[in-house]
Amino acid sequence: MSDQPIDPPSPPAATGMKKGLTSYGDTGFSLFLRKAFIKGAGFTDAALDRPVIGIADTGSDYNPCHGNAPQLIEAVKRGVMLAGGLPMAFPTISVHESFAAPTSMFLRNLMSMDTEEMLRAQPMDAVVLIGGCDKTVPAQLMGAASAGLPAIQLITGSMLTGSHRGERVGACTDCRRYWGKFRAGEVDADEIAEVNDQLVASVGTCSVMGTASTMACIAEALGMTVPGGASPPAVTADRIRIAEQTGARAVQMAKDRLTIDKILTPDAFENGMRVLLAIGGSTNGIVHLAAIAGRMGLEIDMAALDRMGRETPVLLDLKPSGQHYMEDFHHAGGMATLLRELKPLLKLDALTVTGRTLGEEIEAAGPGFRQDVVRSIANPIYPQGGIAVLTGNLAPGAAIIKQSAADARLMEHTGRAVVFDNLEDMASRIDGDDLDVTADDVLVLKNIGPKGAPGMPEAGYIPIPRKLARAGVKDIVRISDGRMSGTAFGTIVLHVTPESAIGGPLAHVKSGDLIRLSVTRREIALLVSEDELAERARLNPVTEPTADRGYRRLYLQSVTQADKGADFDFLQAARMTGKTPR
Repeated sequence: MSDQPIDPPSPPAATGMKKGLTSYGDTGFSLFLRKAFIKGAGFTDAALDRPVIGIADTGSDYNPCHGNAPQLIEAVKRGVMLAGGLPMAFPTISVHESFAAPTSMFLRNLMSMDTEEMLRAQPMDAVVLIGGCDKTVPAQLMGAASAGLPAIQLITGSMLTGSHRGERVGACTDCRRYWGKFRAGEVDADEIAEVNDQLVASVGTCSVMGTASTMACIAEALGMTVPGGASPPAVTADRIRIAEQTGARAVQMAKDRLTIDKILTPDAFENGMRVLLAIGGSTNGIVHLAAIAGRMGLEIDMAALDRMGRETPVLLDLKPSGQHYMEDFHHAGGMATLLRELKPLLKLDALTVTGRTLGEEIEAAGPGFRQDVVRSIANPIYPQGGIAVLTGNLAPGAAIIKQSAADARLMEHTGRAVVFDNLEDMASRIDGDDLDVTADDVLVLKNIGPKGAPGMPEAGYIPIPRKLARAGVKDIVRISDGRMSGTAFGTIVLHVTPESAIGGPLAHVKSGDLIRLSVTRREIALLVSEDELAERARLNPVTEPTADRGYRRLYLQSVTQADKGADFDFLQAARMTGKTPR
């Protein structure tokens, strides 16, 4: 027999209401007090002995994208109880793109912190994350990734489309299209008011492949939703059934201890990026994936992402890269149809919240059927992935362009820079008849990066100067260190890194400089000598923005650059363990 002492078995990990007891110096009293208070809400001991499933409630009167949250919560609760769990809904920050100043991106990290700390602070064996609007899903996945418990995402779902004078319309690609017509004088004030009533026909997220729809599709590709969870519109029975299934699944995940680290693997992120490219998804998806991956100790390899893009065609015929809407995608079979077509390019062994692999879920979805929304690989919407990664002396740390939504004529272009120093400068000059600009020029907007604005607003969709819009110009090359909405379109270079506010080369561009864009060569170049740029930097040193107090100070002190996800440095994993895609 061995002389080595035998370690006693570890006590079982606390579960349910016994988890994370408040510190009073007496654990028995802590549990006694907790149960006393919760019984005040009418719970029995039998109920309190069940697995506890938290439900993150992000409903708000300021958030019509989450307007169906009460119905979803009730359906999740039903699913949890049918599966033998105890549902416990709790509120977190709710962020809506159109109701957040200066931008919802400024608040994404705060929402992630709120989510993480509430998951840590409150007793739950698993959590259902209810999110939809642009920054809510990434914030929840970031927070859950850091908290580490079993987590499953429930998407609120897209809005229905409306109709304007016989034309089908939906937010928000059509919002931008009609506003462009209004700026150009093609529609009058009465008509723009009419279309404003029709663009958003119900609660729910944008009906096109904007950031909300992109993150919904990515969440399913990551394995973080039940199968079919990405596409059902918000106000449909399908969405409610998905919610019930999500609640039931959360209970089983709790029992199996299927923690989020088993789902969010390098292979999962590669699948997420593959889908991002194939759907012509929002450029914001890259920033959000980088942030979520950073919480798991992974870095996004931008060069590898670009190589992946060269072999991944755009298959989804959805605005702004195509013609259809999310309703149509759902009727075409949703993500199952897309994943079936992408199968040869996916990491099929990646685990999902169902406990089965992505490959097994694709097989379980059954055969496809005739539809005209998802193209075959042999007949794509666009031959390469929707997003291309650019480098060059203007963006040493990379920039991106949504090539599938750009004008092919402008993707190989050299033009004269017309520079705006910040948002205020652009607002005051861009519509002036005296603006020195032609359709062959390159519009440059500085100081809208993570620190510059702050919050990296969606102002990279620089409007066509009014004098050009009235002359019929529909597109022009635009460059910034900011973002644009996934619903936007045009030949627009974004996420220039490092940003101008911290002294990146973009800070030293002057009006009249020549800029060369070559998507073929993956290049964005300022045709100015290194010596001249160094001299400009010496004569005009950059002072990084600061704030006296509060969250704004924390943000400016801690936010990373776009290629790192614009997350807070102290929220990333303590140690980076690898890169993805590999």
